[in-house]
Amino acid sequence: MQFALERLGVHDSVDAVFPPSELADFFADLPVPVDVISDGGIDACDAVVTLEYHEDFLECSWIHSVQAGVDRFPFDELEANDVVLTNSTGIHDRTIGETVAGYLLSFSRRLHTYVAAQQDRRWDRPEWDEAFTLPGTTACVVGTGTLGRGVADTLGALGVRMTGVRRSGEAVPGFEEVYANTHLLEAISDADFVIATVPLTDDTEGLFDAAAFDAMREDAYFVNVARGAVVDEAALIDALESDAIAGAALDVFEEEPLPEASPLWDLEDVIVTPHCGAFTRDYFRDVGEIVRENVDRLESGEAFHNRVV
Repeated sequence: MQFALERLGVHDSVDAVFPPSELADFFADLPVPVDVISDGGIDACDAVVTLEYHEDFLECSWIHSVQAGVDRFPFDELEANDVVLTNSTGIHDRTIGETVAGYLLSFSRRLHTYVAAQQDRRWDRPEWDEAFTLPGTTACVVGTGTLGRGVADTLGALGVRMTGVRRSGEAVPGFEEVYANTHLLEAISDADFVIATVPLTDDTEGLFDAAAFDAMREDAYFVNVARGAVVDEAALIDALESDAIAGAALDVFEEEPLPEASPLWDLEDVIVTPHCGAFTRDYFRDVGEIVRENVDRLESGEAFHNRVV
């Protein structure tokens, strides 16, 4: 698709992850004007970089999502209106990998319990058999795309045996064993850690349900850095409250922000983070490099990088 790019907007919704002015300044040397815009300024732009979706974006020629996940965008409507959608796949592998490593180290070295005890000025040590080390444990990563491979690279360096689940079941570098989606319950049944990194689709919505948590070991931990809707949250809470699994680290939820009334806030061995697993001070630069590349590709008539629609 070819169009004349005359103005690029940085939608103020990106303020949830970085200041929009930082990205606008990063684009100062682009051959087109770049402005920070609100909903009222969309119609003046040919292209927009955004976190949220707005119906007025259908008047643009190109939308770039600052996230890899694009489940909030209506693909059929974009295609019907000849709107290109690109995303930020490929920039979150290391950040998500380190976040997941932090969760696992917290569980193994009991760091989260010490932080909680510090708030109450309690000098509490773990039981002699609570703490453990990561080498020799197994992590099953469900979703072996960019995020999953980033998790495997980081955890593998810590001595964790990596297994994975993907649609085809074909081998993936960094994973000792890979299962097909149809063998999910078998794959997660003997893992110390089960880590969700799948995109949200019709097939993955509610993927982690009561049957999945029943299949996990009682001493296993569940980690979700995918999307909240890939988990049946009520089933997860039941599994945690009944000690069917040992604990969970959750960066995403069915409803965000996580409601104050949610039991997840108070459950033992549950780590709650506010959908920030990919945050880094270089986030805007990483997004900016993809957009900059696509501006160059548009000028030269090449295909867009990371094109989704």
